[in-house]
Amino acid sequence: MLTRRDLIRQCLTYADAYEDYPFDEDRNDPAAWTVMRHKSNHKSFAMIFERGGRLNLNVKCDPAEADFLRNVYRSVTAAYHMNKEHWNGIAVDGSIPENEIFGWIDESFRLTAPKLKRRRTK
Repeated sequence: MLTRRDLIRQCLTYADAYEDYPFDEDRNDPAAWTVMRHKSNHKSFAMIFERGGRLNLNVKCDPAEADFLRNVYRSVTAAYHMNKEHWNGIAVDGSIPENEIFGWIDESFRLTAPKLKRRRTK
């Protein structure tokens, strides 16, 4: 089963990612919220935290996919403390394959990445 450290390590595989603890002083406290962000725009793409003694992960999703995943997986719900249309919460309890969770992290990273500015031509 995935651990908090496994999720953080996966998020840090992205060159533009960094680990932040904006709500808690002690990153070793199990109750601390780990917020994974883009260095370039500081947007969060994953939140890792424990709630009720269980490891959780919040990731951004396309709204239609978010709803679909909530209907397919019992461990996927509307994300705690986030926009319920665009963010899913995942109870990391071993019921969802790691590669699925890592794919959702990847999609969240892509959805929150800085947008490229288009150059105007005259």
